[in-house]
Amino acid sequence: MPQPATARSEGARFEGVCFEGVFPIVNTTFREDGSIDLDSQRRLVRFLLDAGAHGLGLFGNASEGYTLGADERLQLLRAIVREVDGRVPVIVSSGHTGTDLAVALSREAEAGGADGLMIMPPHLMKPDAEGVFHYFRAISDAVRIPIMVQDAPLMSGVPIGAPLIARMARELERVRYVKVEAPPTAPKISAILEGTDAPPVLFGGLNGQFLLEELDRGAVGTMPGSDLTAAFVAMWDLWRAGDRAGARREFARYLPLIRYELQPGLGVAVMKHNLVAAGVIASARVRHPTRELDAAGLREIGELRADLPQEALGWA
Repeated sequence: MPQPATARSEGARFEGVCFEGVFPIVNTTFREDGSIDLDSQRRLVRFLLDAGAHGLGLFGNASEGYTLGADERLQLLRAIVREVDGRVPVIVSSGHTGTDLAVALSREAEAGGADGLMIMPPHLMKPDAEGVFHYFRAISDAVRIPIMVQDAPLMSGVPIGAPLIARMARELERVRYVKVEAPPTAPKISAILEGTDAPPVLFGGLNGQFLLEELDRGAVGTMPGSDLTAAFVAMWDLWRAGDRAGARREFARYLPLIRYELQPGLGVAVMKHNLVAAGVIASARVRHPTRELDAAGLREIGELRADLPQEALGWA
């Protein structure tokens, strides 16, 4: 079991700052033999920062966090935090099927330099509302950095209703953010914001497929995959500038690839092949049970890439 933190983490550098914008989930890079490729990992982090990412998310679904060992997580966290060097916040996924382990992982992430935590409820025993509240309370009491509740029932099998989210935001000191991935996401955002006088800060997910609707309803950010970061930043900038029509046109431009990446089990492989084609990472290797692309899939995403502006994506 990871050891609890014994000292205040560097995450305090973003204390009091409201996270917002595009926080890509960082793909984990592997060599062809399946081992961690730190050189590619550092290049990917630089690529994301150059693309304008406002923050980074580690060890989420797109990171294949479910395939990483404890030592690998620590190795990657240290390398990525060092590469980021305080330029943007780093949010670390630290949930677990057991509450005690989730607490330990969260404290370990804080000690390793995380600026926030993204946490799904336990997915094996599938607790009820009181069980979910107990789980997040235990983590909130153990850390000193913000918690983002990952409301992702398609992955966890655990629904988190808007009233429970409002209660956690009201009663749990560190619960400050929610990543809404419970479709339909836009109405869920409205339900959360309308259900309390002090709502949490809301992000969207699911690779940004309803980004504009989520922003229109009160979300302040999104957490897509790594390969389209520059495109999502361009959409964000247009929307923030009040150019909603321009943001819609930009979104429509990339929608075929966004849609393709949302196929269950295939999105991570698609992202990695795009990053290889861009010269960012050395290998598109994924770890089972993440799925590989077949020959037809490789042809299909090559055609989708060819229709997109390479320079605007940072792929040139």
